[in-house]
Amino acid sequence: MLDPSSSEEEGDEILEVKRKEVAAPKSVGGARLSPGRPSDGHAVGGLQPRARGSASGSSGGGGRPSSPSPSEGSDKEKEDLGKMQREEAERKKRLQLYVFVMRCIAYPFNAKQPTDMARRQQKINKQHLQTVKDRFQAFLNGETQIVADEAFINAVQSYYEIFLKSDRVSRMVQSGGCSASDSREVFKKHIEKRVRSLPEIDGLSKETVLSSWIAKFDTIYRGEEDPRKHQQRMTATAASELILSKDQLYEMFQQILGIKKFEHQLLYNACQLGMWSVFLQLDNPDEQAAQIRRELDGRLQMADQIARHGGRFPRFASREMEPMFIEELRSSVNLLMANLESMPVSKGGEFKLQKLKRGHNASIMDMGQEDENTLSKSDVVLSFTLEVVIVEVQGLRSLTPNRIVYCTMEVEGGHKLQTDQAEASKPIWGTQGDFTTTQPLPAVKVKLFTESTGVLALEDKELGKVVLHPTPNSPKQSELHKMTVSKGCPDNDLRIKLAIRMDKPQNMKHCGYLWAIGKILWKRWKKRYFVLVQVSQYTFAMCSYREKKAEPVELLQLDGYTVDYTDPQPGLDGGRTFFNAVKEGDTVIFASDDEQDRILWVQAMYRATGQSHKPVPPTQVQKLNSKGSTAPQLDAPISQFYADRAQKHGMDEFISANPCNFDHGLLFELVQRLTLDHRLNDSYSCLGWFSPGQVFVLDEYCARYGVRGCHRHLCYLSDLLERAENGAMIDPTLLHYSFAFCASHAHGNRPDGIGTVTEEEKEHFEEIKQRLRGLLENQITHFRYCFPFGRPEGALKATLSLFERVLMKDIVTPVPQEEVKAVIHECLEQAALVNYQRLSEYAKLEENVGRLVTPAKKLEDNIRLAELVIEVLQQNEEHHAEAFAWWSDLMVEHAETFLCLYSADMDATLEVQPPDSWDSFPVFQLLNDFMRMDYNLCNGKFHRHLQDLYAPLVVRYVDLMESSIAQSIHRGFQRESWEPFKSITSNLPNVNLQMPKVPNLTVQGVNLLQMPNLFRTDWMTANSDSECVPALCCLRHAHTLLA
Repeated sequence: MLDPSSSEEEGDEILEVKRKEVAAPKSVGGARLSPGRPSDGHAVGGLQPRARGSASGSSGGGGRPSSPSPSEGSDKEKEDLGKMQREEAERKKRLQLYVFVMRCIAYPFNAKQPTDMARRQQKINKQHLQTVKDRFQAFLNGETQIVADEAFINAVQSYYEIFLKSDRVSRMVQSGGCSASDSREVFKKHIEKRVRSLPEIDGLSKETVLSSWIAKFDTIYRGEEDPRKHQQRMTATAASELILSKDQLYEMFQQILGIKKFEHQLLYNACQLGMWSVFLQLDNPDEQAAQIRRELDGRLQMADQIARHGGRFPRFASREMEPMFIEELRSSVNLLMANLESMPVSKGGEFKLQKLKRGHNASIMDMGQEDENTLSKSDVVLSFTLEVVIVEVQGLRSLTPNRIVYCTMEVEGGHKLQTDQAEASKPIWGTQGDFTTTQPLPAVKVKLFTESTGVLALEDKELGKVVLHPTPNSPKQSELHKMTVSKGCPDNDLRIKLAIRMDKPQNMKHCGYLWAIGKILWKRWKKRYFVLVQVSQYTFAMCSYREKKAEPVELLQLDGYTVDYTDPQPGLDGGRTFFNAVKEGDTVIFASDDEQDRILWVQAMYRATGQSHKPVPPTQVQKLNSKGSTAPQLDAPISQFYADRAQKHGMDEFISANPCNFDHGLLFELVQRLTLDHRLNDSYSCLGWFSPGQVFVLDEYCARYGVRGCHRHLCYLSDLLERAENGAMIDPTLLHYSFAFCASHAHGNRPDGIGTVTEEEKEHFEEIKQRLRGLLENQITHFRYCFPFGRPEGALKATLSLFERVLMKDIVTPVPQEEVKAVIHECLEQAALVNYQRLSEYAKLEENVGRLVTPAKKLEDNIRLAELVIEVLQQNEEHHAEAFAWWSDLMVEHAETFLCLYSADMDATLEVQPPDSWDSFPVFQLLNDFMRMDYNLCNGKFHRHLQDLYAPLVVRYVDLMESSIAQSIHRGFQRESWEPFKSITSNLPNVNLQMPKVPNLTVQGVNLLQMPNLFRTDWMTANSDSECVPALCCLRHAHTLLA
């Protein structure tokens, strides 16, 4: 139990201050306000007199400031008053909701914390992303001690430029969907192609290179942080992600619902011993089980009332669903009863109910014969463990100091134990004996012996004994007991100090001596030893026992009884405080010797009966002794600390509220939305998935308070869609799961056994379906930005699968593939436009609109744009092609559309180039080389357009080269003489060949013809190295491509 001393006192002071603040506007309209909590950092008491100055007054400040009119002040006060009332209503709503959540955490009987959920990774925020960028930049600048080769440095440089500096990654971080695992997987995928393309090295496998590079990447990513601390932190966070204790769950939902610590302590500790204790003893499983029984009983009564009188039915899709709705209510309650019945009680009898029964609801369920549920005496057998500790014996004076003495102990009917031997001068042992018995009132015998010194003595001499009858309520500490002295022992004042501890079995709810009389049982007014025994979650018995007996003398099965306090009964001598148990045809009157014992008995029996009536102890009880004494004793209320505190702060209304009177569908919608907000703002990249502890509490709440499954998932979908539309990263698999559940329910497939469908559910489902379709179409259109670099893994593929499911008219008939293909084709067409627009903005082409830009500058920008276009197409193939595997032809069309948008800018750039310039050939080479290597784009629409665009330029270039080369060769041969020389090339004329200059292009895959090496004239030597060879290269390259 929490210690309320410090924080509750602090809470009292806070509430007192708030009361004073709220008291100021009390005169407005005569309304009385309860203390409320501040919201958004503003004080609750916002109704303060307005300042008598004016910011727009004269500069001199000598004039009288203007005051607001009475109507303006009144409107402001009314607005503030309304705001405070709304805040107070919201605070009360959350406090009441927190009470229900606390009960779910305190005694769950439907759900468990799942242990098989996927573990979520730590989220990367903006600060962490900037830190990672700085670490990689430091590595590239050579500021780290990490040794790396040139290939790894190039890979890191490419990763840094393409991934870390990408604006798409920044958006993914902002959406909360980026984790360290995503960064690592992108790098791993990025380097795999690089490593695979490296030449083989003897003795060094490529897998080893990959592992080495990944290890270096982890070192760079982690920086100088100690890896052991990182591992410890990851282990701790993983543990908190898997399982949570009750205290951790309480703390989590305090944060979710905005409950302050002292408010939690007031609710947790409220009236543990006061009149409301029977409602909120969170650490008492018996009280929690009794509370659940009362709730279920109330729900059955409500179902019975609806069935008898009609009304309060939701609007169903058809009138035939109304009787089905009643049966579903009863079935859900019966299932909860079965779950509660399956909860372990304790060791005890093997009695089990054939069917569940509540006394006043027998007409609702077919119970069969009444004797099927009658208890027998063997069903309430208890098992006890006793610890007997013998400390010492006092008053032993007749024996010589060195005489040996010892003690024996036994529980009647069981085995006997003996202590060690001790001298009579110091009879101290401290020996413990353990016993088990089935007797609620066992007889424990302890005897003191001394060794006989006679030769013919067969047995040791007994000096004394004591017989005790312990109970679970007996004192646990050691006490002195007077022993019965044996004959011949001169020590008449023998005392033994011992302790007897008798445990209380879990199925024993209370025990003690009571006076009792009834019509059927206990017909004589007599003091008896009673035990309240729990046989199962729905079966309790009041049993009376005699000493040394394992079975009860008589037992009263408490089904259908109602317990309450009563006044002293005239003519009954014995007992001071009275209470009774009443059932139609029977009344049993009980009496105890003090008020506190009576309250404990009534509370225990109240939990056992499951009655709706709450017995309230009188604040002052006049107790008369059994002899009719005229001296009354006024007994003040016991332990009113928590009760007074709860009443003072108004918590009693939340504690004693009947859950059946609330719309738990609306309450659950609120707690689920707040829990999702809390989850999306924590340190994990959850993508909308709740943590195991949150799933556990929400599951338990839905089961316990009857929240319909379709309503739960519709609210969940609505919340997820709202976050996704605002830019948060939501897992499409999660959306698919909830949507499939709702679709199955809306079409009558009963995913959770509920066959009734309300009009509100159908309308809400259609609205969600339209919103979800719009979201998915937008995500497919912006697939490069919603799922950058294919992250989260598999998300795009799951989105396409969900989109196909959303297009289905029902849950059976699949949507035609042509229809799906048409919608995706439209999305990808729009995606091409979006991608090219954003690429153009990134390349800053828009800055050149309306400005005079030289053709050379335009060509330079176009070459840069061509490189970016190729990079986008390569990334699409690498990261997104797998998701569109079923629609690969649509991805090809998307690429062609994307290239066609680029071709417009390319054509405009080429049109302004000088006609005699060959500077545009690098554009042709860059794009043509990429097209030739891509199987889908080679000889495609854009490739053919590229060839057609450059064909006239190439033909003109070939013609010019052919003419220039022919003229040069002809002039050279005219000047030649055929006189023999040792060196035939020494006197050849030096001809200056004029040829068009082209960029020095690197041509791959072209085998140039070589001229015969018979002779080499001077003019060929002079021109071949400078102009002819590049020209021939371009000529043959262009000729080959055109061919």
